[in-house]
Amino acid sequence: MAKKCEICGKGVTIGHRLSKSGIRTKRSWSPNLQHIKIKINNRIKKAYVCTHCIRSGKIEKVI
Repeated sequence: MAKKCEICGKGVTIGHRLSKSGIRTKRSWSPNLQHIKIKINNRIKKAYVCTHCIRSGKIEKVI
């Protein structure tokens, strides 16, 4: 699965998991991507789009 939104480019964020004793280990946060049909330039295409772009109306969702 693609880990990047095709509209805004939002991708995986890297950071640290912090234990109670202060030990830091690497971890990552993935964006909430949905595989949906969208309309771009009067063409219908399936794409991975983050939920923020869907809710804000940046794309036209095809049913």
